[in-house]
Amino acid sequence: MNDQDAMPAGEHSHIFLGAGHAANERRTWTAISLAGFMMVAEIAGGTLFGSLAVVADGFHMATHALALLIAAVAYSYARTHANDPRFVFGTGKLGDLAGFTSALVLAMIALLIGYEAAVRLFSPVTINFDEAILIAAGGLIVNIATAWLLAGSGGDHHGHAHGHEGNDAHSRDWPRRIDTARGILLLEVFEDGVAPRFRLRSEGNLTLASLLGDRAASVETERPDGARQKFRFADRGAFLESVEEIPEPHEFKARLRLAGLDQEEIYELDFVEHGHGGALPATAAGRDNNMRAAFVHVAADAAVSVLAICGLLLGRFFGWVFMDPVVGIVGALVIANWAYGLIRDTGGVLLDMNPDKTMAEELRAAIESDGDRLADLHVWRLGPGHLGAIVSIMTAKPRDAEFYRTRLSRFPMLSHVTIEVRDTIACRKTAKRSPPAVG
Repeated sequence: MNDQDAMPAGEHSHIFLGAGHAANERRTWTAISLAGFMMVAEIAGGTLFGSLAVVADGFHMATHALALLIAAVAYSYARTHANDPRFVFGTGKLGDLAGFTSALVLAMIALLIGYEAAVRLFSPVTINFDEAILIAAGGLIVNIATAWLLAGSGGDHHGHAHGHEGNDAHSRDWPRRIDTARGILLLEVFEDGVAPRFRLRSEGNLTLASLLGDRAASVETERPDGARQKFRFADRGAFLESVEEIPEPHEFKARLRLAGLDQEEIYELDFVEHGHGGALPATAAGRDNNMRAAFVHVAADAAVSVLAICGLLLGRFFGWVFMDPVVGIVGALVIANWAYGLIRDTGGVLLDMNPDKTMAEELRAAIESDGDRLADLHVWRLGPGHLGAIVSIMTAKPRDAEFYRTRLSRFPMLSHVTIEVRDTIACRKTAKRSPPAVG
């Protein structure tokens, strides 16, 4: 038997944007404004006072602003075209495409810096140390301010933090997505510096009020020992928060009830305790590569500024003029290494590589834990924190796709799942009836 997850049009969301998409977009545009202001000030000031070095640094700041512009346009385009039916799996990968493009630009910048540094190493030029140090210091200040602004996104800039928040795995669990007829709801256990409570919010551009309408929300938990507890919600503006605190451990089946005038809707979700200090699953799959690329551009610029200041100071006070191109070569190697990491990671997403082999094995174990066999499995990334999966299952039991969908609900990053269920007994009978091949 074949049973797939086809749903009527309009009842399944294909919005696979990161949880911090809107905030990251605003921060990126602000960073562009800061870089653009510094660019205009340097070009105008250098022209006015006849300083070629200041004008050159202004044009360098222009390339910095261009890299940020790539990220900002990607955020804006992905948001405005999130419901465009031409994108069959949404626009979540647009950030990875922008990150890949930025990485290529970063690699070219590394080559240019390396080439210029090598030329100057063998053909030294006269350096106005005092003016150059002031320019490098000014650029460093702007880069630090921009990095601080972009770091507020909480994204995984260096590949070590959680893709959405970067908090302790126990302090904030992955939001569970509930696909309702009106839109997507997100339910999470929130305890970032506060007592643990449920939070319910909307995903995308729709407000929570428009999604709920006249329906009242509540949650009932059922723990492995059979204990149950009900949670009421209070309106906190942008989200609903449970009045009651959630006792430890945070491992239970949660039933979200939306009770309205017409009928009651019930959605079952699994919450699993990750433990204190542990890493959340699928870190790479949750990473916002668009924000990561923007941050790496700023960090690379800041690193070059620091190295330049060190080289200029050594040349200014010790006469080591050769240190300026030497630190330029070091800076080029650092930038090239960061660019390689970005190209590798974003390229893997664009080519639909398995984003998390550990989670894929856990998914296989969940399917095969009761005698069934996983015949085929494809897992790929749809956007930051969103994975797609195609699952083909062989079973001798009378089970449909919904049974396995419930079993896989404990993997909150699986945002789009297609399930094929095949009856092993029927397959054997068909194989026996098939005539032998004529060769």
